[in-house]
Order: sequence, then structure tokens, then C-alpha cells
Amino acid sequence: MRMRPAAERATLEIAPAEVPAASRPVDDVQGHWLLARLGKRVLRPGGLRLTRALLREAGVARQHVVEFAPGLGRTATLVLDHQPADYIGVDADPHAAKLIERLVSPRGRAVAAEAAASGLPDRSADVVLAEGVLTIQSEAGKQHIVAEGVRLLRPGGRYVLHELALRADAAGEGEGDEIRSALAHAMHVNARPKTVTEWEALLTDNGLQVRMARTSALALLEPQRILADEGLVGALRFARNLARDKPARVRVRTMAQTMRAHKASLQAVGIVAVKPDDSNA
Repeated sequence: MRMRPAAERATLEIAPAEVPAASRPVDDVQGHWLLARLGKRVLRPGGLRLTRALLREAGVARQHVVEFAPGLGRTATLVLDHQPADYIGVDADPHAAKLIERLVSPRGRAVAAEAAASGLPDRSADVVLAEGVLTIQSEAGKQHIVAEGVRLLRPGGRYVLHELALRADAAGEGEGDEIRSALAHAMHVNARPKTVTEWEALLTDNGLQVRMARTSALALLEPQRILADEGLVGALRFARNLARDKPARVRVRTMAQTMRAHKASLQAVGIVAVKPDDSNA
């Protein structure tokens, strides 16, 4: 099938009114969906720059790619620009899965399933993407999702992780708990970030070999990052929507202040890990 040109696909982006939980009160919505409702399209902690670096390192051209929890499909469109063999988005929300299906068709598809139990065949993927998926999971949930990704990967396949991370000197029990509590209050999600070393251990404990690890500042709501991630038009759209919605503006301000208050302790991390060949396992 002919791949839809990037310019044409860009017109198919998910509208704010279609975002999951779009009709729920501001105070009841998880932080990332609130930002999406306001027109923000890049929701990963390290921004587009880190995502692009991870895709380059993993190599997705002519590969079979599976993405867990694709959100608004921003990474999916980047993957399609590299002309993969195919793309499958896995999302537990049937509504979100339908939106992703529309966005990536005809070169890709989406399934409504949990990331820990996708129902896809063993060894059917060359690359598994998991961005902003694991931080909000329990320890058991993190293990199950990584194990599912390993099950899907062929030998030599790459697992891509893009998450929130604690800096090593902030990982003490007291400070770590304080940061997790602050994030839960601001973002309305039970965030449980790990240190870079702990994220790497999660992957290696599941039989993967870390190929690359890269960190970046957590600057999701800083003006310079918003402009870099969304472009001028997108940044202006986000600012306009924020100005029109006072309850949302109050919540976004709280999120930004929380991130700034803990910027010395938090960062984004991207890791590419490889599933060894059977002969080398």
C-alpha cells in the first residue's frame, strides 16, 4: 500500500474534543490528558528531541514496530515517516485505539488491549516502543509490561524506553517519597520514577542488553521546550487555549511549578535495549 505523505497525515491529528476524558471536569483528568485537551501534542518527558534520538538508535525503517499506549499518536507519525514494515499501537482504551487506527491507517493499525497482555504473537516485532508507560505502573506492572515487550521481540529486536527518572542523589527514601507525592498531587497520576540505573536493571533483569541510555532535562512545560516540541503554531494554540480556560490554567501552573521545584531531582531518560540472539542468550 502507498504510504500517506507526512503533510497529508498531519491533517489527521487527533482533535482536542476527541481526546480521552475530554468531557470530564478539569480536576478529574490526568495531567497528560489535560495538556492534550489544551492542544499539546508532545507529552513525553524528554520531548521530541529525545524520542527522535531513540528512534534513530533503534532503527525503525522496514521494521515491524509495536508501540504500547501511543497516546495522541505523535511518535506513531514519526515512525511512519521512517517507512516501517508495519506499525501496531496497543492501547487499553478502545476509544483511544480507534483514534490511533484512524491516524496510522493504512500503513498501521491499533488494537485495544493492555500493554501487559497485548494478545499479539510471540516474536512478531523488531522494535517495541514504551514511552511514558512504565513510570505510572506499580513494580509488578512494570515487570509485566517489560516482559510482554520481550515476548513480542524477535532475537535482535530493540526495546525502547522513554520515562521519568530520579537523579541518583535524589533517590533516598524520604526525598523520593516526597517527589512522588508532589507529582501525584499535580498530575493526578501515581508516578513512581526510578533512577537511570534502576531503569536499566529492569530491562537487564528481563534478559535485555542495554545499548544506549540518554538523559535530558524535564522541561515539558517550559516555554522553550513547548516551542521546540509543538512548533510556533502549536505553541500559540496551546497558549490561547490555556488563556481561555481558567481552571485548566490553574492546574497547568501547578504542574509546571511542581516540575520546577524538583528539577534538580528529576530528569527524562531514554534507553534502547536489545534482545540477544538465542545463540548468545
